[in-house]
Amino acid sequence: MKSTNHKQLSLSLALIVSFVAATILFCWFYFFKKFDVVFILAFSVLIFGTIYFFATYFFQVYMVEKIRLIYKNIHNYKISKKENETQQRIISKKSLEEVDTEVKAWIEENKEEVAELKRLEQYRREFLGNVSHELKTPLTNIQGYVLTLLDGGVDDEQTAKSFLQRAERNIDRMIEIIDDLEEISQLESGIQILKTSTFDLASLTREVIDLLETKAEIFNIKLTFAEPYEFPIKVSADKENLKKVLANLIDNSIKYGHNSKGKGKTKISFFDMDEYVLVEITDQGMGISEEHIPRLFERFYRVDKNRSRDVGGSGLGLAIVKHIIEAHRQSINVRSTLGVGSTFAFTLKKG
Repeated sequence: MKSTNHKQLSLSLALIVSFVAATILFCWFYFFKKFDVVFILAFSVLIFGTIYFFATYFFQVYMVEKIRLIYKNIHNYKISKKENETQQRIISKKSLEEVDTEVKAWIEENKEEVAELKRLEQYRREFLGNVSHELKTPLTNIQGYVLTLLDGGVDDEQTAKSFLQRAERNIDRMIEIIDDLEEISQLESGIQILKTSTFDLASLTREVIDLLETKAEIFNIKLTFAEPYEFPIKVSADKENLKKVLANLIDNSIKYGHNSKGKGKTKISFFDMDEYVLVEITDQGMGISEEHIPRLFERFYRVDKNRSRDVGGSGLGLAIVKHIIEAHRQSINVRSTLGVGSTFAFTLKKG
């Protein structure tokens, strides 16, 4: 809808009043049969000019200035104090149409901000709920083991040892969750500074595979490279943080990479992308539904909550991966097909 300014309103009001006045005057002269066209025109022009002047003044003083005051408050909210004086001079020169346009844009911008705040508030509630749940589970287990031991289980050496070992595993899980939360906090706040160096990516990946080989055998997963990669693949990155990225992604492929026959294969591939190296880690698991993919990198988000907790982990691995990759000013994405498998892909700058 096209907006109307105060001058157009004044003009419309003056035209209406002068027309009504001329009509009344015309009827008066008609009744007394004394027509004076010049007088009627002169009187109408006088009425028009008077109404237009006072209406314009009224709208300017009592409406436009109040609108400008509202706009000024909005504008002051948006800008820093340093810019305030310069902006006040600009505001005083702006037309009502310009003010109207900017206020509408500000309203739309605030709608988006409010929607984002609501989304963040929902995320905060979910996050707190997830943290309490993740910590409550091992704590409840530990409490159960301790109470059993206090009720006499400590007298049975085999039972006592078994329960203490289980309690230790739950304590390790809590420590893992807290350590991962601390790491994410450091990455987000910028406290953790990346120590960039040039190194062989293929060699680092082989190192990670060696560390996870035993676990892969237990889960019946074969870890392979797409090619021999006999020559070094030099990248520029934080080696220790990148090792965490590879470990998390390969570990995930081991835990969730089973096909319908209870076995699978994880394939690691490297691709030359001009100034970058593309890394892909592909599994042969059951795949991920499309609705879950946008939330995969959220803290504690699990596609299959029961199965995820059965195979262990803090639920923060992918969130850490995303933060580390983004700290390198690179991106990570996922593509997945149900019943076929998933591929996690990210880029690194060449060294």
